[in-house]
Amino acid sequence: MPGAVPDEQERLTPVAAGQRVRVSVPATVGNVGPGFDCIGLALDVRDELTVDTTPGAALTVDVVGEGAGQVPTDERHLVVRTIRRTLERAGYEAPALHLSAVNVIPHGRGLGSSAAAIVSGVLAANALLPADARADEEEIFQWCSRLEGHPDNVAPALFGSLVLSWERDDETFGHAVVPVDPAVSPVMAIPTTELSTEVSRALLPPSVAHAQAAANSGRAALLVHAISTAPVLLLPATRDYLHQDVRAEAMPASAELLRILRALGFATVISGAGPSVLTLAVDAGQHDAVVRAIEEHLARVGDLDRWTVITPAVGREGARIEEHRD
Repeated sequence: MPGAVPDEQERLTPVAAGQRVRVSVPATVGNVGPGFDCIGLALDVRDELTVDTTPGAALTVDVVGEGAGQVPTDERHLVVRTIRRTLERAGYEAPALHLSAVNVIPHGRGLGSSAAAIVSGVLAANALLPADARADEEEIFQWCSRLEGHPDNVAPALFGSLVLSWERDDETFGHAVVPVDPAVSPVMAIPTTELSTEVSRALLPPSVAHAQAAANSGRAALLVHAISTAPVLLLPATRDYLHQDVRAEAMPASAELLRILRALGFATVISGAGPSVLTLAVDAGQHDAVVRAIEEHLARVGDLDRWTVITPAVGREGARIEEHRD
C-alpha cells in the first residue's frame, strides 16, 4: 500500500460513509501435489462479502453459510481485522461498518478459507479508499501475502487458475499464472472433520534428504507442464515427497482415500494442509469414474454421511469487485 504505517498518535482520515462494496473470492488448493508452499489452484467455489460504510461508530457482522454461529461477529472477525489494518496502513479508518458474508468455502478443510477472507477484506478496504490512495495489483498481492504469511493460497485467490509463487531475495513475493488445460476437471472430497493448518504443519520434519528434495523438484516441474499442456502426465506429476506422507497420521481417512484413488490411476492429492482430497481428472470419462470410486469407497467403509463430493470447475477468474457504490 502507498505510504508508511501511520503512527499510533496520528489522526486517521475517515473513509466516506454511504459506500457499498461487494467482493467475491474463489476457494483455493495450496500445496498442489509436489508444489509445497509454492503452487496453488483456484476452484470455482466463491465466497461473497458485502461491506457498507455507515454513519456513526457501530460494527455489525452477519454470516450466512460456512462458519455461521461459529466465527466471531465482532472486531475479532478476520475480515474486520483485515479491513481495519488495510485502511490504517493507508492512513484511513472506517468508524462504522456493516459486513455481510455469504460463505461457501468450508473452514479448516484445506480450501483456503482464511486466504479468501484476507483477500476479500483487502480488496474491499482498498475500494473504500479515495482513488488516489488505492493500491495497485502488485501492492495488493504483497500485502495479502504478508497478512496470510505465505502466498500459495493468496495468489490463486487473487489471480485465478494455477499460480506459482516464490519468495524473492528482498523478501517480497513473486507469482506467475499458469493456464490450466481445459480437459482438467477437479473432483473434491470434503470430510466433515476439520484440521488446522498449524497442527498439520507441526508434523513436518525440520529437514529432508537431498534425494527427496531432488525428486520433488522434478515432479513439481513436471506438474506445470502436465496441467497446462499434457494432462495425461498428471498422475506422476502429482507425486509428492515432502508433506503428504508425514501428515497422514493426522488424517488417516483422507490418506487412505488418497492411496486408493492413486492406485486406481487417478491424479489425487491432499488439498492444502488437508483433510480434503482433490483429484484432477483428465477427461469426462475419468471424471465420472473418480466420483464413482470415491462414493464406492466411502460406502464400503460406512463414511458416506461424513463426506461431501463436489465437482467444481477450475477457478479461471480470481477475486473480483462485483459492485461498488459510493
